[in-house]
Amino acid sequence: MKALIVGGGIGGLASAIALAQRGHAVSVLEQAPELSEIGAGLQIAPNGWRVLDALGVTSLLRDTLFEPEKIEMRMGRSGIRIFGLQMRGYAERRWRAPYIHIHRADLVDALAIRLSSLAPDALRTGVTVKGYRQDRGQSALLLDGGETLSADVVIGADGLHSVIRAQMLGPDAPRYTGNVAWRAVVPVENLGDQAPPPGACIWAGDKRHAVTTRLRAGTLANFVGMVEEPEPSPEGWRVEGHKADARVAFAGWHPVVTTVIEQAPVLNRWALFDRAPLPRWHEGRVGLLGDAAHPMLPSMAQGAVQALEDAWILAAALDTHDEPEADFKRYFDLRIARTARVQKGSAANARLFHQGGPLRRAAIYGPMALGARILPGLIHARQDWVYGYDATTVI
Repeated sequence: MKALIVGGGIGGLASAIALAQRGHAVSVLEQAPELSEIGAGLQIAPNGWRVLDALGVTSLLRDTLFEPEKIEMRMGRSGIRIFGLQMRGYAERRWRAPYIHIHRADLVDALAIRLSSLAPDALRTGVTVKGYRQDRGQSALLLDGGETLSADVVIGADGLHSVIRAQMLGPDAPRYTGNVAWRAVVPVENLGDQAPPPGACIWAGDKRHAVTTRLRAGTLANFVGMVEEPEPSPEGWRVEGHKADARVAFAGWHPVVTTVIEQAPVLNRWALFDRAPLPRWHEGRVGLLGDAAHPMLPSMAQGAVQALEDAWILAAALDTHDEPEADFKRYFDLRIARTARVQKGSAANARLFHQGGPLRRAAIYGPMALGARILPGLIHARQDWVYGYDATTVI
């Protein structure tokens, strides 16, 4: 089988690898002129690590990943810790895989290297896809400039503003979630005594929260700040914000947060959009995965991981030698309930981290703090449905 994959991000590259490992011919078409360093940090939970391991990628990540000691939640202004849950070592015992932090660029590089080892000429950059067409036996992509490429199947892994999704389901706009996000990466050595804890730390506050993590073997501090705002700012990885606006958004917060903002060489800021669960992810021999199918808020740190799960299960479904349309339908049936639940949970987490007023915070965070101290295993158990899932055994 030959597959054309639109989008050279995490989901697109992972699906190409999963198909190539099964002996299929793949071609990945990326609009950007090169796979440059975009975005910042990712948290890869055990359910994502298992897919990366099955793809043969984990050995390429060992030198750059960071395994956090704990996942913590603190008050954004005071820094008072609400809870801290052990992750290093514990994650492998409970969920059979580690929980790690990685720079997005390092993960994309590793996926590209692995794909090149399987299919040296599979990746084409600087290619703009205008749409698709298909008949009963074949599908094709229409490129800017008039070129047409044919294949057995087309996979749209082209993100929130997917050209493939728009043609398949109509050009409806994604919905603004009411949140904008700030991102920055800062060398830890520039932060002195105010370096973030060596783990994943959620800093909760009124209508906003921040997350700090470590990247590249702990040498970089990664910052994500989500703020509720009625009007959206521009959406996109490369939209640069003004440091003065970030200062205002997190004024009076703990020095760990404000120091990262002050020391950031660049602060990117963009609006966060999502979509309600779609009624279908395919049309004939054309299917969707990742953000093209189910964009979500970053509050569960599952966006990239869900794309990895998609990639593996779609490749396994297409390898069953049924008709591609039936394979795409099976993939959708296997994925829709889970991705919709993660979308819902991500939105719920954002609300949980944005509590205002001391009485409300005490009522919500107090039982969380008590439960984490008395029954930490029960708190971990709430993540079993997410982290314990093994996409590599579904088909």
